[in-house]
Amino acid sequence: MKRILPLITLFLASTSLAQQTLTVYSGRAKTFVEPVVQQFERQTGIKVNVRYGTDAQLVAALQEEGKRSPADVFWGNSVGALGELSQAKLFSPLAKSLYRNISDDYAPASADWLPTTVRFRVLAYNPGKIKPSDLPDTILNLPKMTSLKGRIGWTVSYPSFQDFLAGMIAKHGESVTKQWLEGMKALQPKDYKTSNVGMLEAMRAGDIDVALTNHYYIQRVNRLNYPVETHFFKAGDIGNLGNATGAALLKTSKNRSAALRFLQTLTGKDAQTFFLSVNFEYPVTGNIIQPSTMLPYNDVVKRSPKLDPAVLPKNIEKAQKLLRDAGLL
Repeated sequence: MKRILPLITLFLASTSLAQQTLTVYSGRAKTFVEPVVQQFERQTGIKVNVRYGTDAQLVAALQEEGKRSPADVFWGNSVGALGELSQAKLFSPLAKSLYRNISDDYAPASADWLPTTVRFRVLAYNPGKIKPSDLPDTILNLPKMTSLKGRIGWTVSYPSFQDFLAGMIAKHGESVTKQWLEGMKALQPKDYKTSNVGMLEAMRAGDIDVALTNHYYIQRVNRLNYPVETHFFKAGDIGNLGNATGAALLKTSKNRSAALRFLQTLTGKDAQTFFLSVNFEYPVTGNIIQPSTMLPYNDVVKRSPKLDPAVLPKNIEKAQKLLRDAGLL
């Protein structure tokens, strides 16, 4: 009987683990999520159900569901969405141990969501049409480049663009941001909605010469030999804003131990290497080798302005209002 009891205990423990189910609300695309989820399921035996949507859709769903939400984890695509849910007190505080190996550059002071990758805003340009020496050292001077009238691309509906605009409000104020938008509008930029890839395809086709985007889109199209290069503005310029993706444990979680294990997986070496290899996003841990086509993390992070991630969600509505008032959204 003494030999049988440990076997029964082991069987019950493994059965309990296999029966666990985790529900993840993901603002990240399936391409970046599914391989990580599948590996997590193989390694743990925990079944993961993923609900995909835009950050805005999932934020609205979580707020509407309230305590009835089946979600255990929110995996967001922007600091704005993460901050909005954090301010709404929908996240559970996380243990300091989860942040042990993570760069603190984008870790929130609230310590209730975990950065998973970092992206940087940049200016893409066609080197066959534009000399890098002719580009401004600050994004605030971009509207002064009247030679680019009708030759600029942007994606005003894209969350990272709106986070950038919220950052501009935080750093320079609403008046300066409004003036910048009016100056940009006068240059008749082409809006590619949320399609950054489509925007860079338009650059290859010769429809535009410069575009406001995230660094990794340029890395991705460079594999296809697109005529697109990266321009960083001067150190600390809002045009280089760093913006994290991240994940959090929801207070509604019924599977907290499994959810925390999933968060650990997202910041583990395998997942971090995958995010870098598939999308050229910067890892949040320092033990991942980056391709030579990317600036080292320690260099690029110095180019980004030092803004508390919490200021972005506070200014998102202001940014959207400025865009609507300008007739751009």
